[in-house]
Amino acid sequence: MLKKYLFLTKPGILFGNFVTTLGGYFVATQGSVDFLLLLLTLLGTTLVVASGCVVNNVIDQDIDQKMQRTQNRAMVKKTISVPVALVFALVLGVLGFSILWFGVNAYAFLFAVIGFVVYVGFYSLWTKRTTIHQTIIGSISGASPPVIGYTAVANQFDLAALLIFLGYALWQMPHSWAIAIYRFDDYKNAGIPILPVARSVYRTKVESLIYVILFTVVMNALFVFGYANWLYLLILNALCIYWLYIAILGFKAENDQLWAKRFFLFSVILITVISLSFSITAQAPANSIILF
Repeated sequence: MLKKYLFLTKPGILFGNFVTTLGGYFVATQGSVDFLLLLLTLLGTTLVVASGCVVNNVIDQDIDQKMQRTQNRAMVKKTISVPVALVFALVLGVLGFSILWFGVNAYAFLFAVIGFVVYVGFYSLWTKRTTIHQTIIGSISGASPPVIGYTAVANQFDLAALLIFLGYALWQMPHSWAIAIYRFDDYKNAGIPILPVARSVYRTKVESLIYVILFTVVMNALFVFGYANWLYLLILNALCIYWLYIAILGFKAENDQLWAKRFFLFSVILITVISLSFSITAQAPANSIILF
């Protein structure tokens, strides 16, 4: 039974957000880590994300039963009731938000709220089912954890926080669309109007290529404005050039599903390596531009 509750929180998403929170945190620390603050930031963020994922499972029951990869989830199989799941989500959320408010700072709490509200309210309840722009909305929640990590240390929203937010949001687009191409039939059967289904796989490849380029430009800006060093520049661009190469290969792919799987898996490797690399590549800028 414990395993069912664990999977209700979507461990894969938790791990991804754990890593990106680390990335934002490392950018702000410049090598000097407060391990207690790091622990509280990671724990609070993970619990908030877990709460949102549980609520998403409740909302998506009708969609999940139509998709092969999700039809065995606990909410679909009715092995966990809706009231119990919502109480579980409430406990996780209260713990997570409390840790960020009392143990971290108001900025971390604010971006946790933004990420949660966007994911549950604007994405899960609304845009996922109604519009092709769902991925843009979802990217806001996906980009919140690294900003939580950064502001936990910096205690301000400055240019670095903005670049981190934009970069991680841009990464979400080709990453999410790759999943939709790989699982095209699932999304089509569930009636989800994501770009490959609502428009075409070819258009998705074109837009994915554009977003890979935009991601590369924005993440390079962290070096340009002095928030990362030359090693970061080399790691980032080596990974982005290869990601761009895979994106271009998509136009000649004989099997879109196999190509999309490769494109997706590399996107995971890329964002993980970049996030962890900040532990050795971040540096303090000469003058940090504070936005609020």
